[in-house]
Parts: sequence; C-alpha cells; structure tokens
Amino acid sequence: MNKVKWLILIWTILLMACNNRKDSIILIDLRTEHMNVPIGIDTQEPRFSWKIDADAPVEIQSAYRIFVDTDSTEVANGKGAFWEVQHESDSALITYRGKPLQPYTKYFWGAQVTSSDGQKSKIALSSFETGMMKTSNWQGKWITDVQDVNLKPAPYFRKEFKPQKKVEKARAYITAAGLYELYINGERIGDHWLDPVYTRFDRRNLYVTHDVTKEFQQEEVAIGVLLGNGWYNHQSTAVWNFHEAGWRARPRFCLNIRVVYADGSTEVISTDKSWKTTLSPVVFNSIYTAEHYDARLELPGWSQVGYDESEWKTALETVPPSGLITAQAMPPITGEKMAFAAMDKRSDRQYIFDLGRNISGVTELRIKGEKDTRIKVTHAEQLDSAGNLDMSNIIVHYRPKDTLDPFQTDIYTLKGEAEEVFRPRFNYKGFQYVEVSGNKPIDLSLENINAYFMYSDVKPVGRIHTSNALINKIWEATNASYLSNLFGYPTDCPQREKNGWTGDAHINIETGLYNFDAITVYEKWMDDHRDEQQENGVLPSIIPTWGGWGYDWGNGPDWTSTIAIIPWELYQFYGDDRALRKMYDPLKKYVDYITSISYDGGLTDWGLGDWVPVKSVTPKELTSSIYYYVDATILAKAAKHFGKEKDHQEYSRLAGNIKNAINKKYLNAQTGIYAEGFQTALSAPLYWGVVPDSLKQKVADNLAEEVRKAGNRIDVGLLGTRTILGALSQNGYADLAFSLASRDTYPSWGWWIKNGATTLFENWDIDASSDLSRNHIMFGAISAWFYKGLGGILIDEESPGFKNFFLRPNFVKDLNHFEAEYQSRFGMIFSGWERKDNHIAYHCKVPSNSTAVLYLKGKNIRLNDQAVVQTDEEGYKINLTAGSYRFSIEE
Repeated sequence: MNKVKWLILIWTILLMACNNRKDSIILIDLRTEHMNVPIGIDTQEPRFSWKIDADAPVEIQSAYRIFVDTDSTEVANGKGAFWEVQHESDSALITYRGKPLQPYTKYFWGAQVTSSDGQKSKIALSSFETGMMKTSNWQGKWITDVQDVNLKPAPYFRKEFKPQKKVEKARAYITAAGLYELYINGERIGDHWLDPVYTRFDRRNLYVTHDVTKEFQQEEVAIGVLLGNGWYNHQSTAVWNFHEAGWRARPRFCLNIRVVYADGSTEVISTDKSWKTTLSPVVFNSIYTAEHYDARLELPGWSQVGYDESEWKTALETVPPSGLITAQAMPPITGEKMAFAAMDKRSDRQYIFDLGRNISGVTELRIKGEKDTRIKVTHAEQLDSAGNLDMSNIIVHYRPKDTLDPFQTDIYTLKGEAEEVFRPRFNYKGFQYVEVSGNKPIDLSLENINAYFMYSDVKPVGRIHTSNALINKIWEATNASYLSNLFGYPTDCPQREKNGWTGDAHINIETGLYNFDAITVYEKWMDDHRDEQQENGVLPSIIPTWGGWGYDWGNGPDWTSTIAIIPWELYQFYGDDRALRKMYDPLKKYVDYITSISYDGGLTDWGLGDWVPVKSVTPKELTSSIYYYVDATILAKAAKHFGKEKDHQEYSRLAGNIKNAINKKYLNAQTGIYAEGFQTALSAPLYWGVVPDSLKQKVADNLAEEVRKAGNRIDVGLLGTRTILGALSQNGYADLAFSLASRDTYPSWGWWIKNGATTLFENWDIDASSDLSRNHIMFGAISAWFYKGLGGILIDEESPGFKNFFLRPNFVKDLNHFEAEYQSRFGMIFSGWERKDNHIAYHCKVPSNSTAVLYLKGKNIRLNDQAVVQTDEEGYKINLTAGSYRFSIEE
C-alpha cells in the first residue's frame, strides 16, 4: 500500500471516530424498580434508572430523554405513546409520570442522555411488565384442602387445561398463605425457593409472576401445586408462640394463569372448587424445625396430563387471608450449591459431615437403601468434645410437645428403588455439621451429599481486600452472616429464631447497603412495618410478627428506630426517597408516641439497651434517648426534604430539646465524660451528633483513653458496635480503631475467626452459657466501617445516592495495602492505597455523572507527578470529577 493510500485510510478512521463521538456515551444497567427487566410489578409509578459506561466516562450528564411505549420499535426510534419526556437534568433516577399503566402489559422504555460537553448517547432500551396491579383484578377463589391446622401432610392440587388456540403468551400469577411450588406438565416452574416471602398474613399477601408461555405450547396442560406451611400454619412450638397466631389456618392459595392467544383473545385459568386435591409425600414441614418426607407415598405423574385423579377430593373454596395482594418485587430466595469438606463415618448407620463453613440453607441427599429405611438428617453449628453434634447453643427456645418434631432434623423414608434424592422444600436451617443416620445400614460418601446456601439473591456491590488476612476474613464472615439472615426480611439468626429483630437490622443497614444491592428487600420490610404499627405508633421488636409477640418486650427506640434509620439510609445510598416518603407519616406517629411517654424535657428509658455487652453496661436511658434524638432528627430532615416546613421546625426543636436533656443529665462538661465513661456511653453521643461541638475532641480523647485502659480492647454491646470504630476514626483515632478491628484476642471479631468462625457470633464470649448462635449478623457493623473508616467512602447528605460523595481515607500504620470498591447507582467508586516505606500510593475512582471531594493528609502530595497545593487547614481538599486518580503522599 503506497503512502497516499495510508494517509487516506488514516484520515477515514479519524473521520469515523469524529462522526461517532456524538454516540460514544453508552448507557448500561437500565433498571425498573431497581430490578433488571422485571415482570409482574404493580406500581403505577415505576422508577427508571441507568448508569453511564465507565469505558466512556462523562463528567456530568446535562439532560435526559425518556420514552415509554408498548412497541419497542417506537421506543428505539425516539417515540413514546405512553410517555415522552425531556429534561435538562443530571438525574439518573426518574419516576414515571405518563399515561395510566394497564395490568398484564409489557412496556418498553428507552433512555438517552446528553453530556455537559454535548455528547449524546444512543437510545438504550429495557422493558418491564405489569402484573395484577390491584387486588380486585384477581379472579377465582382461594382454595385449600381441609380446615384442620393440625393435619401434618402437605397437600397437592391439580387441574388440567386444553388451550383452544395457539398460545402467544402465558403468565402464572400465584399467591399463597404459606409456601408453594408450582408445576406444569411434571416440571417445577421457576428457580425460587420459599415463595412467597413472609408477611403479616392477615394484612398483606404477596404474589409471584412466572412466564409459562413455553409450558403452554402443548395441546394439553396439567397444572400442579404443592403447599407448605411456612409461617402461616406454624405447627412447631417455641417461645414466640407463632402457633397461636390469629391468622393461623391450613395453607391456601389463589392462582390465575392468563393465556393470551395469537388472535389477541385471552383466557384465565383460576383456582376454584373444580380443582382436585390429595395429600403429598411431604408428611410434615415446619419453617422453624425441619421437613419429613415419605418416598413410599409418592404419586408418580401427579402433575402430568392424564393422571388418574379419580380418588382425589374436591378442593375447598375458602376465605382470603387478607384483603390486599401485592407483587413480590424483590430478588427471590435461591440456593447456592456447596460441597462438604469432610466426612466422619462413625458406623454403617451414622455419618457426620463437615461443610467447612457455617451457612443458612438445606442439604440434598442422594442415597440408596432398603425400602422402609428411615433416614435422619440432623443439622448443627458445633460438635461436642466427643465429635457428636451439639445443638445446645441453638435449641434453647424450642418448646416441643412430643418427640415427633426433632429440631433441625429432616426425616426421609426410602421407597427402596434406585438412587433417591431428597432436599427439603419448605424449610431452612443454620449449620456447619450434618449427621446422617439410619435405622438400617447405609453406605455414604462425600459424593452423596451437598449443601445449598440459601438467601435472598441480592447482588454484591462492594468489595474489601487488604494486606491483613484477618480483616479479609472478618469481611467475608460478615457477608456470610448478612446473607444467612436475609429471607425477604432481615433476621437475627437462621437456626434458633429466624425472627426479624429490628435492632440487628438498623445497626447493620450500612453493612448491608455497602455490600449488597438490597433496596427492594428493605422497601418490602418497610411495608411490613406499616402493617405492624399500632394506632398509637408502637412497633413490635420483631417484624413481621403475629400480633401478640414483641409489642410488650424488646421494642423501643434503640430497637425499632428501623422506622427512621432504614428509609433514611435507603435515601442516602440510592438517592431514592420513595421508602422515606411512604414512611413519613408512620415515623411521625412513632416519634409523637415517644414524646408522649418521655420525661425531663426529652428522655426515655424505653428499650433494651446495649445488648450483650462485653462487661460494662451503659445506662439504657442514655442509649434510648440518643435513638429518640436520631429519630426526631431524621424526621426533621425528611420534613425539610418534602417541603413540610412546619414539621421541620417542630421536630428540629424537638431534636434540640432531646439533645439538651441528654447532655444536661449525662454529660459532665468539665471532664467531657458521659455517664460513667464506658465505651458505648462515649462513642454513641459522638457518633450520633449529640456532643456539643466545643467538647467533641475532649469526649473523643476520653473515649480513646477508655479503650487504652481496657488494653486496646472493645467493651461494647450491640449498640456500641455501630458507634465505637466510627467515633474513633472520625475524631483522629483511626489507628486505635484499626487496632480494635484487627485484634485476634478476646474480646474481638478476630477472636471468633481465630477460633474457626466463618460467620459472626452472637456473643463475644465463645464459651458463654447463653446467647451463643454462631451465625448472627448482630455485631456486623464493622464491615461498613471498612468502607467508611479505612476507605473513607462517605455519603454527602446534601447530594444523596453518591451523586457527590466524600473520600476521607485513613492510611492506618498497621495496614500496607487496602482496597474498597463500591458500585454506586452511578458506577464504581474505588478507594485504595499501597504503602512502601514512608510513601503512600493512593488510587481513587469517581464514576461518570458523579463528583467527589477528597481529603488527604500528608506531605508533598502529588497527582500524576504534579504537586497538589494545600487548600485546607487540616490537610488537602481536592474536588474531583469523573475519572481515575493516582496520588503519591509522604507520611
């Protein structure tokens, strides 16, 4: 090729690059209601969001266009018959304001953005599909088999159907009080486990939508449903008395399958007394204890076409559990398959398996044996000194009435044919060790058993990695405990209780949101809060509950501040105020109730206090009053955000009065000591903004001295774990905070890890006689501190959703390498460093359409070999736009 042709080729490439520049912005991760292409949503105002691809960074988006239509071609061409809007705005979270959405309809939406330098993206497309939209759209009846709550075998239901024409689309909408599995033509539909998730059944029922178009291409279709008890018909007995729930009844369900034919006509298959029912081989199931299955009772082909149902009974039409059915708009509960690490064969009738880690979930057993062989599969977190399963730490609240329902013990009776497979459907457990025993000899190996780690399938959005292996393991253990306690609502532990303890949840909300995309689970849980709140504003300590337990013990502002803290944190992390808006009136009612029982100008002793402390007990009145202050402060901020000026002034005054009352009683202004000067008593006022500005450093100095007096060891309970590390690192004591976080002697997080923990414990003392679950999220706030106190990735309250954020990394001396990644709503935020000798190489990333303010301390700071001028008295303050930055710092 001669020189002229080379020049022409190069010129052509340059022209193409210039011509394509206007389309170089790429939109990714389009979400509807914070989900990817959801089907079966109910809201008339879905939220749309997007990100700008990091490979084509954009400093600031200057405008957006949105198009919504039922025709994808129209949207791709920049048209929207249902909604078309254009705004000069940098927002990437937009609420639909178009024509009323219709049920059962697929909508396409497109987004196009313009950057501040004039670049335009192509139109990026996504879709969503509406579901029932309102309860009155449901057809048919709720059905069950009998009304006997004590009947133990789970019921089967079936019905056959012949499509009259070619089927273009079919959707199954199913709600249940209890749990269900749906089958069509012998195949289980979907990969969800434990659907629908738990709610207050007499207030709200959730439904799930399945795309069953493929299954309805057959000439004949058989539909089958298996029902489980779940929390609805609690047949096991424990201290929380769920067996006395006013809603308790035999499980029931309502199913609508909407078939759309090729000619546009529709037909709905719904539940009624034309359905048939019989009992299944699931002879017992309890969400709390276990599941029993008798393979000898299997009914081959029960959900297939042509099955002989002549001996089945007619289904019983029954009353709905509540008057409200809404979509289950969140990630499903799923199971992650895992192999066991070791097997101990005790005899040909007893085997003990070690998974090597603690999880929530179930086991799957593949086994051969004689007919009538009875297999017990028992799950525990620990072994005794003889190597046998020890359930003493998790069985303390179980109150069995007989020996037929052993705790965490599945029972399987073999039919005696080829290899049989058993995995529970309607239960989960907390365990590391599994004993498999039989009343006859059995032959097992590691190949015969697997575990499934079960949790709400929230996607990871954060990562921590450091040069300290112990810190890495603490972060991993915290994530494992967090997921082990997320089943459509946050729980405390997956074995002993499975309850939605409010205190555990708000203490660990930042841990959850820095690590996982969990907004939809928490939005659902806020619905549960509204369902549980009494007229006077009181909330129970566990949510959901059954109307009896939790209203008279365990609640109070130190626990039930979930009603304020969680919607506020969702707003801060996502820039989405929907939960905060929906919770505004309930929060106001709640704060007003505390005010009605408060005294001495703003004090309250309603609550549990600093639960399970190491040693020192901070006054409950102090911590409860601090959370009363937090609630009033959040309410005042929410009022300002929503333009409710009168409320803003009223609750700002209230917050000020509470703060003054706390300081009047508990703060010694001369010494800077709160109460008796315990770690929680000092760190909580610091962390939550109760300390007067003029005394903050004095109180922080006292806190540091109190930690040193304890030998650089923590002496806090649940409430103090949220505040101790942050109160130190925010006030000049990051190295001391890190020494607490990285300690491996008692009491510490590392002490658990050193003693073999793969999840967090419920008690600092690993030999405690009570409160010793080995998979508790309670003390998990340390994980959020890794992002905040080390990485310095901090929210800017004035610009929520990390639209603008702060970077205040702490280069602690005992850590040579650190990385924190957080996938914000705008993209990846990174903060990390490497230490060599007395030099720090600091690297940070700011995603497109975001800004950050970086605060650094040190000497001779350089950015890309260019000196950075000090602009702040305490160090360097650097404004950053989208991009990747590398700094060198002398310590």
